[in-house]
Amino acid sequence: MTIELDHAIVSARDKVASARQLAELLGVPWAPTALGPFSAVYVNEGLTLDFIDTDEDFPVQHFCFRVSPEEFDAILARIQAAGIPYRSTVRGPMDGKVDTQFGGKGVYWNEPEGHQWEMLTVSYARQAG
Repeated sequence: MTIELDHAIVSARDKVASARQLAELLGVPWAPTALGPFSAVYVNEGLTLDFIDTDEDFPVQHFCFRVSPEEFDAILARIQAAGIPYRSTVRGPMDGKVDTQFGGKGVYWNEPEGHQWEMLTVSYARQAG
């Protein structure tokens, strides 16, 4: 069997608001209450992000979504329509620009809990092969 990531738990102060926002931006289904204490975002057929409420301190997490060029344009349009600032670099000011240095498109934005989302069309983490 190939090893696949099935789910990840994302800490939040308001799991429902965080899950709803991400699901709406990505255009994927979500459930305000899933099994147990989670609000789930069904990223694709094999990956769920389970948001969980906590009042404890938690580190900012980074998740990157690789999408098609068409999906990129649709998601970026939803980010812009929601008035969410975004940037072309992992750190730095919200410049409202799209990164194109790896032969595709990429942007970064932060959600209200502080977690950082990245969206790209060409992976720089893995070489084509």
